[in-house]
Amino acid sequence: MDRSLSLVEIVKVLNDARRSLFSLEYRSFWSDVNLKIVGISGSPNEDGNSARIVETCLALAEERGFEVERIDPAGLDVAPCSDCGTCRDEKGCSITDDMVGIYDLLEEADGFFVVSPVYFGTLTAQLKAFFDRTLPLRRAGFALKNKVGGAAAVGGSRNGGQETTIQTIHAWMHIHGMIVVGDDSHFGGTLQREAVDDTLGMETARATIKKICDTIELISR
Repeated sequence: MDRSLSLVEIVKVLNDARRSLFSLEYRSFWSDVNLKIVGISGSPNEDGNSARIVETCLALAEERGFEVERIDPAGLDVAPCSDCGTCRDEKGCSITDDMVGIYDLLEEADGFFVVSPVYFGTLTAQLKAFFDRTLPLRRAGFALKNKVGGAAAVGGSRNGGQETTIQTIHAWMHIHGMIVVGDDSHFGGTLQREAVDDTLGMETARATIKKICDTIELISR
């Protein structure tokens, strides 16, 4: 039996149509523009839940035409910041390790998707050391300013400290002057292990990478 659409249904149809038109209109344009998203897995396990979340979400970004690259701090030689003051008084860092080759990659990126397991309600030591070593980029004229950042965290249970971990990642992004996004309704991706089997959690991670992609496209027009 035919019936009239409600106002809510009409709005939903119009919004769906608008999103489809936007995607079609700019698809050819974005194919000619090299926009890059860097995924950072903060886990000490390079094959663990965080890595799988990063890989899954970067694949979605790649399908949309983005260049993607993954960084695993645990697999790099990244020493903690020594508070030597070099980046305050001069350009660069006094420590010669794998971060030397990472700085350019971070500057080239248009956005970041950072994932960490929850360790005592916050991020891992490996990721914290990596974050601290990005201080030279901040002191060199806020090199990461206005890049888009989003985050996800995976815990041992549904309420296992994911949001506090994401907030810590967001703090790093805000201090660099990034544009921070979530999953449209919460902080970002909140997952429990095993992450790939967490249907609800993976939905929040996918929504977060989608928001990162959408925002990069909007500000790059």
